[in-house]
Amino acid sequence: MGIERSSRRVELRDEAATIAFGADLTKRFDRGVVYLRGDLGAGKTTLVRGYLRALGYEGSVKSPTYTLVEPYEIDGFAIAHLDLYRVTDPLELEYIGLEDVLRDVSLTFIEWPERGKGYLPAPDLIIDLEIHGSGRVAQLAGN
Repeated sequence: MGIERSSRRVELRDEAATIAFGADLTKRFDRGVVYLRGDLGAGKTTLVRGYLRALGYEGSVKSPTYTLVEPYEIDGFAIAHLDLYRVTDPLELEYIGLEDVLRDVSLTFIEWPERGKGYLPAPDLIIDLEIHGSGRVAQLAGN
């Protein structure tokens, strides 16, 4: 199920609110590609952690900044979490086998998607996270 074409703004006052927001996404979004955009420390991985925890995942959820891809499987539901921060050329995505990764999962979260321009599938949902005081603001746009 995807989020209908719309735009929505959500204020996230702290880390717990970002985790709760990620958990809430499990109720409305379980397939497709989610672009996560925002500066370092904006809460992209924290949001993914909230999503995974809501599904019952108890292991470590870390940013795949160095590994590029972290796969998760929860009761047969396959999720990939990509972090393209260190990608300097979108062609690198071909070398890591991005096509195979995307084929084998139901849901993909992609941090820093602008670094994979031309090699990534179109998003079903875009979440822009912005640091706002001591909290965050999430702007959602979906098809």
